[in-house]
Amino acid sequence: MSSLRMARNPSASQSQTVNLLIVGQAGRLSCEAVLFAASLARSGTPERIRLWVAEPRPGPLWSRDPGVRDPEVRALLERLGATFLPFESVHFGEAYPYGNKIEALFVLPEGEPFVFFDTDTLVLGDLSQVPFDFDRPTASMRREGTWPELEIYGPGYAEIWRSLYDRFGLDFESSLDLSQPDEYWQRYLYFNAGFFFYRCPRVFGQRFLDYALTIRDDPPEAASLQSFDPWLDQVALPLVIHALGGGRGTLPEGLLDGTVTCHYRTLPLLYAREAQAVVDLLEEIAAPNRVKKVLKQYDPFKRMIYQGRGRKVRALFDQDDLPAREKAIRNRIKKEGFWLR
Repeated sequence: MSSLRMARNPSASQSQTVNLLIVGQAGRLSCEAVLFAASLARSGTPERIRLWVAEPRPGPLWSRDPGVRDPEVRALLERLGATFLPFESVHFGEAYPYGNKIEALFVLPEGEPFVFFDTDTLVLGDLSQVPFDFDRPTASMRREGTWPELEIYGPGYAEIWRSLYDRFGLDFESSLDLSQPDEYWQRYLYFNAGFFFYRCPRVFGQRFLDYALTIRDDPPEAASLQSFDPWLDQVALPLVIHALGGGRGTLPEGLLDGTVTCHYRTLPLLYAREAQAVVDLLEEIAAPNRVKKVLKQYDPFKRMIYQGRGRKVRALFDQDDLPAREKAIRNRIKKEGFWLR
């Protein structure tokens, strides 16, 4: 099998181990983890890629055990090549579960390159064909302008983002996309946090944690009226990536969140807007009895995949003429009573 390609990184050998990280929890995330692992296994996992399922331990920041408690789910994930990796929730927990992707980074092997994926992702093709440059991190550009939400008489995009860069001693001007107009959201570095990567999880994780906690607990004045729930990870992420020498365009377009992976977000959105090949892959990897037995225990997956709700959602939309905004797609699905998550 091929090993993961490295780009413009003379310190990385062709045989270097790369760690894939997803977060597993009870309920929906455990089902998504099964689909991720099954799609990765189908794609032909390179020998040097290891899949870790980070699992938050019970503790004071959780009202109940957040881990993957179902022994059948655990056994299936291990059969699909995953290794469980427990971690402590020290700063976020149930109040902000998106913080799991930050705290989980500290239990990955130090000094080894990693790629984080949200569990609501399918691997469509060979990850070894993605030329990751682990010295120049980036994240998903498949996003909308969800943050900040500007007030009529409040600060604009530039003032809010500049205040964050200044807080951490970063050069704001070099982060801008000057091909975009002033005060248009795409001018400012902004990602979806569905994937990101770097050469060391501890270095990335510490920077991510420091920035996220500062923004949450002591935001600069220009950003103080903004909501950081659920956007905290996506506000901190571009600052982390910029600080570590990354940015836009460090990967060729159309691979991650394209031909090699698909961050589908929810099953209704997958059926509504993704390519037919993605739908076919989902239903193929969900068909084996050992997978079906696990996924059918979670009602939205049973209804969407096995009872045909997903196909009904797909029939609502012309995939060649989809609404421009995700909100419009969501509203149509909800209006028809098919929004299940």
